[in-house]
Amino acid sequence: MIGILGGTFDPIHYGHLRPALEIQQALGLDEIRFIPLRDPPHREHPLSTPAQRLAMLQAAIKGQPGFRIDQRELEREGISYTVRTLRSLRKEAGAAPLCLLLGTDAFHGFPHWHKPEEILQLAHLVVMQRPGESQPGMTGLLGARPAESVNELRMAPGGCILFRTVSQLEISSSAIRGMIRNGLSPRYLLPDAVLEIIENQRLYRS
Repeated sequence: MIGILGGTFDPIHYGHLRPALEIQQALGLDEIRFIPLRDPPHREHPLSTPAQRLAMLQAAIKGQPGFRIDQRELEREGISYTVRTLRSLRKEAGAAPLCLLLGTDAFHGFPHWHKPEEILQLAHLVVMQRPGESQPGMTGLLGARPAESVNELRMAPGGCILFRTVSQLEISSSAIRGMIRNGLSPRYLLPDAVLEIIENQRLYRS
């Protein structure tokens, strides 16, 4: 099975990395694809360049088995719709299960994404929940099937929704950018190798 984690990663931090590792281990994923978005439809445009975000990603996941960067969205023009990415991945993966990793907030907005029904046909959803958080409802997700176990994901290419609790770290890229803009250090919120790139290239300063 292949995990998919998309985002601007502007910059990538431990709030991305730790939950991804826990999901990889819990589900026995062969790999997790980190897909940096060029032009995200549901959030502000990245402040750093594609090359800078790619360099930070490479530094962050270096040496971690099963973590891989997928550059297809950076190389494609236009809005980075998830369904376009999944169509492309499905052609490559054949019938292998694809697992789209989402946080709870993103899952709440999922019915309003571009072609959510097709996304569910192409991949499973794995919703990463905070400890103690109640399971969101699935109203409006046409054709979705709740999964009780990881084995259910292995039985089909897509179509299921699995909720998993992870060590949810209250870290955000926007907060990190704000700290840097205000002259504060974001150390211990992201890998030192990423912070080194930010400092050397003077990213996110006013």
